[in-house]
Amino acid sequence: MTAVLAPAALALGDDALVLSHRLGEWAGHAPALEEDVALANIALDLLGQARVLLTLVGDEDELAYLREERAFRNLQLVEQPNGDFAHTIARQLYFSTYQHLLYGQLASGDGVFAPLAAKAVKEVAYHRDHAEQWTMRLGDGTAESHRRMQQACDALWRFTGEMLQPVEGVEADFQELQADWHTSVTAVLGRAATLTVPEGPQSGAWAAGAGRKGLHTESFGRMIAEMQHLHRSHPGASW
Repeated sequence: MTAVLAPAALALGDDALVLSHRLGEWAGHAPALEEDVALANIALDLLGQARVLLTLVGDEDELAYLREERAFRNLQLVEQPNGDFAHTIARQLYFSTYQHLLYGQLASGDGVFAPLAAKAVKEVAYHRDHAEQWTMRLGDGTAESHRRMQQACDALWRFTGEMLQPVEGVEADFQELQADWHTSVTAVLGRAATLTVPEGPQSGAWAAGAGRKGLHTESFGRMIAEMQHLHRSHPGASW
């Protein structure tokens, strides 16, 4: 893989790996048994994507379990703690909409990511629909569920700017992607009992994070330590 494409594969792979781990943390804790299964299946889909992408760069196990925190290139959005169920759904809505649109573009091309995208876009369509349906259910539910869903959308909004920035080596029209993403998310929130589109910290401007540069939020370090603990405790072990 070329020097340009390797960082791109790492960025997309880390997004999938980290979000997969976060969703896996819901196992046994989801609000309903059906959601326990649904979130686990989404996590497994993302893990499969991560394995393909990381293998393009090097050894998938070494990349997942032996890199230091600053070497990960995932978005800050996907590393955010699960919080309550509304926070998890807001994170899913923002990311799965982005990933579905991105993979749709990549699948229509003939680049190195096209085969993965062509398969993954079908999986991510379900992820997106799952998030949209739950956003509307919570937004149009009780006063408390509406409040929590709005609070979650507001809290995670500041992490969306980084997500829509171009990634070197990813052959996609990010300007079109940003417009389509905003239109889609706005429509979903509008249908969900008048949930409002959040405003950025400065007159609607988005505060982009720096996860792509290896700068992560405090909770990420704890998550990585947990994810890597077994592998680092027993180096070279195998089943």
